[in-house]
Amino acid sequence: MSEFSWPIRVYYEDTDAGGIVYYANYLKFLERARTEWLRSLGIEQDTWLQHRLGFVVRQVQMDLLRPAKFNDELRVTVVVERLRRASVEFSQQVLDQHGTILCQAQIRAACVQLGEAGSAVRAVPMPTAIIEVLKRAS
Repeated sequence: MSEFSWPIRVYYEDTDAGGIVYYANYLKFLERARTEWLRSLGIEQDTWLQHRLGFVVRQVQMDLLRPAKFNDELRVTVVVERLRRASVEFSQQVLDQHGTILCQAQIRAACVQLGEAGSAVRAVPMPTAIIEVLKRAS
């Protein structure tokens, strides 16, 4: 599968009192990389949101191996591991400037039909247009 990579700089706001990246912020880094990957493929999420269609993270497995610190330059990767009718499974890594893996994660995102305010969302098959783009990219 083809790998996408996105640069991230660690800002002070990303760190905890000890000066290292707060664990929950790795989820933000992973999300940003997936969003930029979609954007690089011409898939703008706001366009699909206008049709009440979105992607939601359904499952996360994350392993924090080494700390990132304030002002570090990181690289976040995205690889599609499995493409299903209504979901995508990703393998992602956060690496430092030397290529050392700091965090690795397995993410499953589901395609959902967004209901009216207060109503439930439900899983739906991805539009053919999105599936075709994702197949070509992976």
